[in-house]
Amino acid sequence: MIRTKTEASSGKPTCILCLALLSLFLPTATYAVSMPTISFGVENATNPDQVSTGLQILFLLTVLSIAPAILLMTTCFTRIVIVLGFVRQAMGTQNMPPTQVIIALSLFLSFFIMAPTIDRINVEALQPYLNEEINQNDALTKAVQPMRDFMFSQVKESELTMLSGITMDNKPFDQKDIPTMTLIPAFMLSELKRAFQMGFMIYVPFLVIDMVVASILMSMGMMMLPPVIISMPFKLLLFVLVDGWALIVGSLIQSFKG
Repeated sequence: MIRTKTEASSGKPTCILCLALLSLFLPTATYAVSMPTISFGVENATNPDQVSTGLQILFLLTVLSIAPAILLMTTCFTRIVIVLGFVRQAMGTQNMPPTQVIIALSLFLSFFIMAPTIDRINVEALQPYLNEEINQNDALTKAVQPMRDFMFSQVKESELTMLSGITMDNKPFDQKDIPTMTLIPAFMLSELKRAFQMGFMIYVPFLVIDMVVASILMSMGMMMLPPVIISMPFKLLLFVLVDGWALIVGSLIQSFKG
């Protein structure tokens, strides 16, 4: 049977497509046998040390999975991201700057502020442990202490007293008497309190601009025109003229040094 030219030309793309799909699946089938696999278990352990090592690895993986929560609870990230969020809401720019930009800026500012604490952990805990000068328990103890010192430098006495009275039977006489599990929520409450205080101070000048613009529009009889549309350019102009981002970031950094 003789095929026409149209049938032959229509069959060629079909063959090329089949060959392309086959070339995609053939390497997968070829390399699937030789791909390395990773397994984790303690079924072949011959001594208690091997079981302990496996459990330590499992614990480390668990800690890594909650690392974002640890970042939120024990560092300055909470205060920074809340204040930057207040700035965006006060200007009324909705999603400008985007949430990803705010989180990225907050993260790098957190690393900048926490740099002395991280260096202290590296010098006092990590490097001695890597050099086999101290054991794992001592390394963990020495690593927690710089974080406790940072949190104690920022926590408010009122929040710390409240949580200590709830969780502890005896009144603590020193910072060493306060457990870390009591210090962390007190530190977070203090960070939330300071962040909202700074957010209130940021809102005030923008609120004044909104009120002035709304009063002018009402006096001109423009009742149906939303004041937010008119006041937004003025708020952006004010923010740019006073170099608002530098002032806010500088104030955030200075707030952790006070």
